[in-house]
Amino acid sequence: MPKGYWIVHIDVRDPEVYQQYVKANAAAFEKYGARFLVRGGKHLVTRGKAPERNVVIEFRDYETAVACHDSEEYREAAKLRDAAASDTDLVIVEGYDGPQPG
Repeated sequence: MPKGYWIVHIDVRDPEVYQQYVKANAAAFEKYGARFLVRGGKHLVTRGKAPERNVVIEFRDYETAVACHDSEEYREAAKLRDAAASDTDLVIVEGYDGPQPG
């Protein structure tokens, strides 16, 4: 079964409030077994524009990724995210489990 992912691009305008969001979202992420694959860090833009922060979060499957996003725990944390960020793109996607080139 393919895993589920959140792909998030975010520009933070209030780092203090953003840190509150990071603390608040921990409850939802723990409950739904989230695992960070990318959390900020260095990045290279080779074409187009990219936000200040890029985040990729892995879940056991797509349904779990959606359930986490829709949970009361995350909805409360998201209020802080929205207060701290100037722009946020959050896409929930199903992973690919098929054959690889080779």
